[in-house]
Amino acid sequence: MTTTHAPAPPSGKAAVAALGALAVATGALESVVTPTLPLLQRELDMSPAEGALLSIVLLVTGALITPIAGTLGDRYGGKRVVVRLMAVVCAGGLVSALAPNLPVLLLGQVLQGAMVGALPLSFILVRAHLPAGESKVAIGVVSGLFVGGAMAGTLAAGPVAEGLSRHWMFALPTFAVIGATVLVHRLMPHDPPRRTDGAGIDWAGLVLLSGTLVTLMLVLGLGADLVAQPLVLLGLVVLLAAFGTGWVAVERRAASPMVDLRMLTRPAVGKSCVLTFLICVGTSAATYLVPQLFAVPADTYGFGASATAIGFFLLPGALAASLAGPISGIGVRRLGSRAVVTAGVLLMAVGLLGLAAAHTEIWHLVVGKALVALANGLCVTAMVTRTATSVDLGDTGIATGLVLVTRVIGFAVGVQVTGAILTAGTPAGSKIPAESAFVAGFVLAAAVTALSLLVVRTMSKGVKE
Repeated sequence: MTTTHAPAPPSGKAAVAALGALAVATGALESVVTPTLPLLQRELDMSPAEGALLSIVLLVTGALITPIAGTLGDRYGGKRVVVRLMAVVCAGGLVSALAPNLPVLLLGQVLQGAMVGALPLSFILVRAHLPAGESKVAIGVVSGLFVGGAMAGTLAAGPVAEGLSRHWMFALPTFAVIGATVLVHRLMPHDPPRRTDGAGIDWAGLVLLSGTLVTLMLVLGLGADLVAQPLVLLGLVVLLAAFGTGWVAVERRAASPMVDLRMLTRPAVGKSCVLTFLICVGTSAATYLVPQLFAVPADTYGFGASATAIGFFLLPGALAASLAGPISGIGVRRLGSRAVVTAGVLLMAVGLLGLAAAHTEIWHLVVGKALVALANGLCVTAMVTRTATSVDLGDTGIATGLVLVTRVIGFAVGVQVTGAILTAGTPAGSKIPAESAFVAGFVLAAAVTALSLLVVRTMSKGVKE
């Protein structure tokens, strides 16, 4: 008599490896716009403000999706939600690949923003399938692989866009995301729900937060152009205050809020969110300004670099960022989060001030961008790890979602502000911003980064508080 055996369930390490493959693929898809933004601005006839909007719309969508994804992951299981999110991401990648103009490309980026919500779900799954000690390092590794994928996307986007077309630079990583999603579906065991409250989605909170973020982007992006129309600018500010106040009021009273603001009263979570916001405002300046500076014509103060060359110049920064995740995870485990964040903040401030003071040679920008990328990876990974390991397992998605929301909001605010600085610093009749506008952007980012040291001083030395 022949006995049949059911196939063995996938191991935790194989499942986490599948998550790593997905992190690489989504990182590549997310990163293709940065090195090719000057090319996209030329092909689609975009202004600096429109270029800034294109570079952040994915993150703004992510800020809206992330808390919902984290909540649903805690409630229904991370695997079930992450696979559905990736279906939306793949649809967005295909829309971006086929986009004939800026509005359609923006729609594709909006759909791709669902990928940001996969990060807290990854942390839920890592903690569900690995022992506590290994999960700290694994969170850093998954974060590092996401940045490693961004490195690959940064390097390949330019040659693909110039050798084939801008359409293929979105299509190829989208195919990789499709393949990685299949791997996660096949190798990842179903994780049990951690929360069973059965409450619905906080749609009122979602609408109000959407209004808050969109209005904030309008104020930041159009503020310089609306100085001559103070009533319009005042109206937008009042609308922003109304949306923000209404959102806080709804979230405080909701039975199952989109963003559980009570989490912010926990020292580990609240301080992590403040630090992440300030650090990402600083990081965004280098992320947005350095490629723009590379593309400035060589007969002025720039280098006239092509999209391929810009991707190559950004490679050391992407490599530094990919190494920062695992290094930060190990550093937090051995030295504590405060030591890692302090080192990262100081390194970032030095890099930004260096970019402001010296940017006349290509290596100045390469080294400065690499320092900022390394510092950002150290700090953000430390904040996410610290938050993920300081709350109950059932709150992992909500807590890390808060940190990731502040990450994308900080980045979006920083990019919009620096984009506005370049727009305001562009002489009438010219398409080239004044060199002083770049200097002002770097100095402002360094000042904001330095402010985060005031918060770092209040952190405990360990991961938990």
